[in-house]
Amino acid sequence: MIDAPSSTWFTRSPHWEWLILMYFFFGGLASGCYFVSAMIDLLDKPEDRPLARIGYYVAFPLVLLCGLLLTIDLGRPLRFWHMLIQRNTFRPMFKIWSPMSTGSWALLIFGFFAFVSFLGALAEHGKIPWPGLRRLHPPTMLGRVIAVLGGVFGFFVAGYTGVLLAVTNRPIWSDTPLLGMLFLVSAASTSAALMILLAHRAGWTTPGLAKLHRMDDWVLTLELLVLIALIVSLGPVLRAWLNAWGVLLVVSIVLGVVAPLMFSWRARRLRHANMAIAAVFVLIGGFLLRLVIVFSSSSV
Repeated sequence: MIDAPSSTWFTRSPHWEWLILMYFFFGGLASGCYFVSAMIDLLDKPEDRPLARIGYYVAFPLVLLCGLLLTIDLGRPLRFWHMLIQRNTFRPMFKIWSPMSTGSWALLIFGFFAFVSFLGALAEHGKIPWPGLRRLHPPTMLGRVIAVLGGVFGFFVAGYTGVLLAVTNRPIWSDTPLLGMLFLVSAASTSAALMILLAHRAGWTTPGLAKLHRMDDWVLTLELLVLIALIVSLGPVLRAWLNAWGVLLVVSIVLGVVAPLMFSWRARRLRHANMAIAAVFVLIGGFLLRLVIVFSSSSV
C-alpha cells in the first residue's frame, strides 16, 4: 500500500475489463474523426471534402460498436434501455447529476448526428441512390447545422470518458484534474492519425491532407505537454506508476507522441517518408495510454 494523502486508496476497484478499454479507445476515435471532419466541412473547401467523408464513414460504425461494447459490459444486456428510459413510466430519464446518465444521452445524441452525416456522405459520394440526402451535408445550411451540433457532441464525448474517471474516488483518476483534457487531445491525435492512414491507403492527396498532418503535429505537441502536466499534478501518487505500468506509460509516450513528432520533423527535412507509419505509431500509443490509465488504477 502506498502512503499518500488520498482517500482513494480505500475504495473498491470497478474491475473494468477489455470491453470498457475498447470503448474508451473507439469512442475517442469516433468523436475525434467526426469533429475533425466537421471542421473540414465548415471551412467549405470542395477539394478537401473527400477527406471529410473519411471521418464520417468511420464515426458512425465506431459509435455503433461503442454502444455494443457498453451493452455487453452491463452483464444483463437486455436492460441497456434502463440507462435512458424509466422502467415504470417508460418516459425518458435524464439525471443531470449523474455522469453515467449524461454520458449515455450524449453518446446517443452524438450517434444520431453521426448517422445523419454518414448518410449525407454516402449520398454525396453517390453510394446511395437518394440525391436528396445530400442536403444533410455541407455546404447546405442544414448540413452546416448538423456538422456544428454533431461536432459539439463529439467534442463532449471525446473528453467525457476522462472526466468520468476523474469524478470517481479511485487512485490516480481522482488525483489529477487533467484526465478530461488528456483524453480530449489524445482523441484528436489518434483520430487525425486514423484519417491520415486511411487517406494514404486510398491514395488521396487532397490539400487538406497536408494540413491534417500539421494539425496532428500540433496536437501531439499539446498532448505531450498535457502528459507532463498530468504527471507533475499527481505529486506523491506518481509512485503508483513506479512499476510495469510506468514502463508501459513511457512506451506509450515514446511510441505514440515522441516518435511520430520526430518522424514528421525528419520527413520535412529530407522531403520523404511514409507518414502512414507515424500514424500507426500514434494509434498504438493512444491505445496503450488508455490501457495504462484504465488498468493501473485497478492494480493499486
